[in-house]
This record gives sequence, structure tokens and C-alpha cells, in this order.
Amino acid sequence: MSPSHVAPPVHDFLDRTRYPVDEWALVENHIDNDDLGTTETLFSVGNGYLGLRGNVEEGRDSFAHGTFLNGFHETWPIQHAEEAFGFARVGQTIVNAPDAKVIRLYVDDEPLLLPIADLMEYERRLDFRAGVMSRNIIWRTPGGKRVRVRSRRMVSFTQRHLAVLTFEVTMLDDYAPVAISSQILNRQDGEDEYHVRAKSMGEGTDPRKAGQMRHRVLNPQSNWGNVADGRVALGYQCAESGMTIAVAADHRLETANNYTKRIQTDDDLAKMTYRIDAEPGQPIVLTKLVSYHTSRGVPSRELLDRCRRTLDRAHDEGVDKQFDDQRAWLDAFWERSDVEIAGQPAVQQATRWNLFQIAQASARAEGTGIPAKGVTGSGYGGHYFWDTEVYVLPFLTYTTPRAARNALRFRYTLLDAARMRAKQLAQHGALFPWRTINGEEASAYYAAGTAQYHIDADISYALSQYLAATGDQDFLTREGIDILVETARMWVDLGFWRSEEDGTFHIHGVTGPDEYTTVVNDNLFTNVMARFNLSRAALAVRELAARDGIKYEQVVRRLDLKLSEVDDWERAARDMAIPYDEHLGVHPQDQHFLEREVWDLENTPLDKRPLLLNYHPLVIYRFQVLKQADVVLALFLQGEHFTPEEKRADFEYYDPITTGDSTLSAVVQSIMAAEVGYHDLALRYFVSALFVDLADRHNNTSDGVHVASTGGVWSALVSGFGGFRDHGGVFTLDPRLPESWDSLTFRLTLLGTRVRVSVLPDRIDLEVEDGKSATLVVRGQEVTVVPGDPVSIALDGQGPRLEGQPEPVPGRRRADGTIIAAIVPGS
Repeated sequence: MSPSHVAPPVHDFLDRTRYPVDEWALVENHIDNDDLGTTETLFSVGNGYLGLRGNVEEGRDSFAHGTFLNGFHETWPIQHAEEAFGFARVGQTIVNAPDAKVIRLYVDDEPLLLPIADLMEYERRLDFRAGVMSRNIIWRTPGGKRVRVRSRRMVSFTQRHLAVLTFEVTMLDDYAPVAISSQILNRQDGEDEYHVRAKSMGEGTDPRKAGQMRHRVLNPQSNWGNVADGRVALGYQCAESGMTIAVAADHRLETANNYTKRIQTDDDLAKMTYRIDAEPGQPIVLTKLVSYHTSRGVPSRELLDRCRRTLDRAHDEGVDKQFDDQRAWLDAFWERSDVEIAGQPAVQQATRWNLFQIAQASARAEGTGIPAKGVTGSGYGGHYFWDTEVYVLPFLTYTTPRAARNALRFRYTLLDAARMRAKQLAQHGALFPWRTINGEEASAYYAAGTAQYHIDADISYALSQYLAATGDQDFLTREGIDILVETARMWVDLGFWRSEEDGTFHIHGVTGPDEYTTVVNDNLFTNVMARFNLSRAALAVRELAARDGIKYEQVVRRLDLKLSEVDDWERAARDMAIPYDEHLGVHPQDQHFLEREVWDLENTPLDKRPLLLNYHPLVIYRFQVLKQADVVLALFLQGEHFTPEEKRADFEYYDPITTGDSTLSAVVQSIMAAEVGYHDLALRYFVSALFVDLADRHNNTSDGVHVASTGGVWSALVSGFGGFRDHGGVFTLDPRLPESWDSLTFRLTLLGTRVRVSVLPDRIDLEVEDGKSATLVVRGQEVTVVPGDPVSIALDGQGPRLEGQPEPVPGRRRADGTIIAAIVPGS
């Protein structure tokens, strides 16, 4: 077994007797109770606002029950062991909402319990084109009767507040009394409807997981039910945040069998129960329409009215239309977003699962951010990080620009809070929180949280990328330019010039993306991205002044902007300190990084990984060791500022000391490995990232999908193997197709035109699928492609070829003559 920091060999990570290859679905052929948490995540359904974990319908045997509404959170005071000014004060945690997935089945008064059930047939399927999770089983009851149970679960992409569930029961051979109990159950105190504590609530002490509340979170405000029309509802308000939620469900039972029904509602339960005299061969079909609405303060009774309207509309349109609309929405999604890898069915399946997860995390995340776990789990407390802008937004920008705009507009709505946070840290301008839901900094550990000032530049980078790809001057002028200006103000205030160094501009006391090295001076990633931020802000202001004097004056008044500020931004960008070690021929991650010894990852026991869960931060901070790509990420995002030789040298230095303890790392390492020539290594990193969640490679898929990694998978395909870059609005292609792949096809929407790009071993084909025309530069050759006139460009190979992988760092000599040593702390 290779050390965990080494990219594993390319292989199929999944057990194909359990998960057969299907290029358009994730299929499970038998259940395994040992990994319920993983499969609950993998089979989740959501739309970016509402998410339902893949818990079994029966609602008891689960690792972690989960129903999540993006942005619906509780607040709590962060208690610091030792207080200091400016520490984060308000914790925020996503709330596990009342669970409407529960549909319990009893035959001859015996419950269907999957872990102990005699299942003659079993299949669960998440269909990427239909957007539906379905399950088909044949259960032999303890009395020997065969029962077919079919269910479907869907969260609508077209109706943001709607979920549709169907549950069909058929006795195959014998008569039996059947009972179906359909519920909305509030588990917020970790109890079921009989007030039994659920063993699955709260798992371990991993700092990456959501915090547990010590008080009742959801205070009941209303409950009601109507047995005649089968509608039940519950309403609540969060105890501290004041947010409100309402959930309502409609039930319709269709069967030729005789049945009775009854209803029960109380503070934490709304239950519709059917008792059926089930004859063999007579299907019993229960359709359950569910609506969720949330608000920052609207009374839950008003939200219940909204739920009624949602359910009335869905009822009038019919259930079939909901499934048809879902399919049509996804047809359009795949038309503009699909990535095709010919001759690689297992890779194709995994790729589509990853892309489908981005849709489920972002499609209807309107007015909110995109949580690190989407709406599939409570990991990271449902918070929004810089991951969104760097890893997720590129996919949205080039395939679904409207969703990218929504995400950027959400950041704009947090601008006032960011201004306030900057003042708390004695800075001008705006400083966005490293992790948040409501706009306030929620990271209690400032060294690896608040100190990551680079989030300002990450947001500005994503904004600039969106503007270049869409030409959305309206958004720039009305809102986007405010972000650029306020973040530029923060950088020029945070940094300083040193006159004795010919006016070099430095930024001290910050943390880069690598959380294993904190609070440093002149972090390369931060400085490079700040330089971009400053330059882009200045360019936006000067271009607006030249293009539209009236709107420019409006911006000047709105932001109290002075031209002298713009001069300072340009000067700071021009004078930015970019550390470089002439002797080692690499860019130091920070001013003192190369003075440290190297952590000996080769000889660190696997049971001591990840390092953050097994070593005190101070131990980790003393060494050259990376949680995730830092300098290498700068090489990707700002590649036009580095030579090919510098990129290779930096990659070869940092790759061996990168642990990969973060799921954000492998995709970036894959991209840069491909660019500098390590083709085999690039593919190894890519495949390992592709299966991060599907194979539970970091042992925490149970907490939810790693959404940033799924976005990174797209970037690894399109920017890594496809060689796509956007530097200053110039779209370029320099592909690196893996030797074992026949072709790679992806789509890019550039200034309103969708182009299909097909990379083959000897050529690259460009064709307009929708729109007027697009111009790209293919290995230095400018190409304009128009509808009906595909273009093929011959390729002389797939870039440089380097065998193996970079050599370890230990043994290299520093400029002062000392030799870099490798150490395992405590050994």
C-alpha cells in the first residue's frame, strides 16, 4: 500500500458487483449496513436549496438522518477559552430540518427494516438524466409472503420548494393487512416519533463537522392536518437566529383495495396512516408532495401559506408533469455541461456523478451561497468558503452563467458585513469572512480561518472570470465593481511599502490556502492573487470612466472613490513582493518557509493521517508540509505570470511535500502535473479525486459531498487535460489528453456562444452548438468558429512528457549551505 500522500495507481475504486457501471446512473445492487453514511450521501437528491439525504424511506436504520435547507441556520455565541478583540463571536450551524422522507411499511404488523429484512431483490438507482432516486425491492416477510416495494424520490429543479415521493406496495402471492405510515418528523433533538434517541445523531469530534446545539433549536409555532385532503403541516422558529421554517405534505393513495386513513399531528410529528386490506396483485400507490419554505423572520404561518400555494400548483399540474419537467431541465443541463470520455465507461459514470452533484448543490441556491457540502450533509456546519469561487464557479461560469451570477450576487449582499469585519480588524475596505452563513465570520480559529485574507482576491478572481466569459457589464457597473473596489482598498491598506527595498509592497500576517502553514509574511498565493485583485479593480474603474461617464460618477459617489486610490492600487500591484529563491530555483510559499525542515511523509504511519487530527497545530506549523496546494494553485490561477520552467520547478518542489489531507488538492495537482508534463501522475491524481466521495477516500463522505472537489473534477478535465485557460479574457487551449483515452469532449459557453471542444490524440475539433461565434487561441493560433462550420486544428503531440513523479525534497541544499532534512515529529 502506497503512502497516502502519493497519488494511487489508476484503477477502478468501486466494487462493481455492488455498483455496476452505468454511464448515466449510480446503481447499488445490494445494501451494506457498514457504510450507510457513505451511501446516504451518494444517493442524496437536492436542488441547491432543498436537500434530502439518501436515508431509507423507513426512516429508522440510518447513519445520519438529513433534510437541509440552504442558509437555514441557528446561531450561538462562540465561547473562546481566552478572549481577544476581533475574535469571531457568532457561530452559525445549518439546521437539520423536519424530515418528510419517512414512509414506514408494515405487513402483517411486521415492519420493513432493511438491515434484517429478507430481500430477494434489491436495487437503488440515482438517475443523472431523470434526477430521481429510486429503489426496487422484493421482501419476503417473516411469514413468508413476498412483497414488491418500489419508491421514487425527487427534489425539483424547476420548483425550488418542492419534493416528490412515491411509494408503491404490491403483495405478490398472498393477502395481508398492510399499514403505511407517512410522516413529517422533527428530529431536531435527536429523537424519533416515540421520543427514542437516534444513535445516528452526532458522530465523533472531527473539527470539520457541524457543531451540536445544547438547546432546543426549533420552537414549534403551528401544526395541523386535514384527513379529507391528506394534507399535514408543521411550522417552527429557530430559538436564536429567529429564522422560520414551514413544511407541508399532500398525500394521495391510489389502490383497488379497501382502506381506511387517519391523521395525527403534534409539535414534532405530522403523520398520515393508511390501513389497507391488500389483495395479491393489487398495487397500493402513495404519492407524497412536500413543500419547504424558510425565511429570516417571516412568521411560519405565512410560510405555511406559501407551502399551500406550492402544493396546490403541483397538484393541479399533476405528478407526471413534475417528473417530465425534471427530465427536461436536466436534458438542458447536460446539453451545455456534459463532459464525454470515450472508451472509459467507469470514468464517464464517475464524472457525471460529480457534475450532477454540482447541479444539486447550486442550481436553485438563489439568494444564498453554495455550502461546502451542498445540501447533502451537515459537514462544515453548512458554511460557505472560498472554495466556491475557486473550484465551483468556473464550472458554472462556463456552463450555466446565470447560476454563477447568483453566487456572485450573494457575495455582494454580504459586502456591508465584510466592510464591518474589515473595521474590526483595523482595515479599510471590505474583508469577507473565511467561513459563514449569514455574513459574519464563524471561524473560531483565526490562524487557519480569518487570516486567510486571500478570500477577497478569490472572490474578485471569480468575478473577473465571470465578466470575461459573459460580458455582463450591467452586473459589473451596478454591483460587481463595488466588490473590486472594496477588496482593493483592503489590500492596499493591509500591505506596506519598504523604501529600503526600492519600494517593494509586502503583505504580512496572513495564511494562504495551505492550512498547515499559518500567519506568515508574503505568502506567495496571497501576494499573487492580491496583485491580480488590485490590477483588476483599477482596470474596472478606468474602463468604466472611459466607457460611461454618468455611471462612473455614480460609482464615485456611491463608494466615495478617489483617483488617487486607483493610482495606489496600480502601484501596489506593480511593486508586489513575489518571493523567489535563486539558489533552490523555486518560489517559497512564504518568506520563511524554506528555513523549516521537511515533514517525512514517507515514514509517517498511516494511522497518523490526516495530520490535523493527530498532531497539534504548532507541531505541524514548524515543518515544510502542505495540507493542500498553495504555490501550485497560484501557478494555475495566475499561470501567465510564471514561465514554464518556473512552473515545473515549483511543482516538483511542492508536490512531494503535499499531504493531500484536503480534498481540494488532488484536482489542482492533476492540472499542473498535466501542464508541466507529468501525464501519468496527472491521471493518477485525477482518478483519485474523481472517486473522493464515491469510494469514500477520505473516510468522511458520510458528512456530505465534497462539492468543491466535484467542481475541481470539471476543472481537471477541462483545464488539465483539455488545457483551457482564460487569462485576461483571452481563451486558450493547450491540451494534454491522457494516452489511455481515445478522446475528451466538453462544452464552453463564451460570451453567449456554446462551443463543443473535442480533444483527440492528433487534433482538436471546435464546433458551435448554440450562439453566433467564438474566438479561441489553440497553441498560439487564433481560431474563430461559427455555426455550421466546424474547425479542426492539428496537434503535434500532447505537450511535454515526463516519466515518474518529482523527487522528494530532503537532501537539497539551501543557499546558506544547510541541508534540508526530513523528520517525523515525536519518532
